[in-house]
Amino acid sequence: MKARLKWVDGVCFMGETGSGHAVVMDGAPEGGGRNLGPRPMELLLLGTAGCTSYDVLNILKKSRQDVRDCWVEMDAERADSDPKVFTRIHFHFVVVGRELKADVVERAIKLSAEKYCSASIMLGKTADITHDFEIRSDD
Repeated sequence: MKARLKWVDGVCFMGETGSGHAVVMDGAPEGGGRNLGPRPMELLLLGTAGCTSYDVLNILKKSRQDVRDCWVEMDAERADSDPKVFTRIHFHFVVVGRELKADVVERAIKLSAEKYCSASIMLGKTADITHDFEIRSDD
């Protein structure tokens, strides 16, 4: 995997992924930024949610669950001193579908957390990561 990051000005950077996608990252005005994009640590948190959601949805699809929608709400805390690593992350999955089985959803989340999601397993080295979920019917 390759990527490129270019400094724009202040604390603003333009990142380009190996697959050709670009993202702007910037800081808050009080940190020298112009608030032109998300903070790098916000992107790390979102990337982790994307990684685990990819796994969960893939497992649910293979388990023949009729998923109509899915999102993850995250709540994270960081260390007070440098390096300000994540120390706690909570993932709340909301899965919407028809006749979804709670045990299958729970298993999919557990498999992602313990076996498949590289990002959350890596962040789990510094953060206490917890998960819960709710199922909403689309009947």
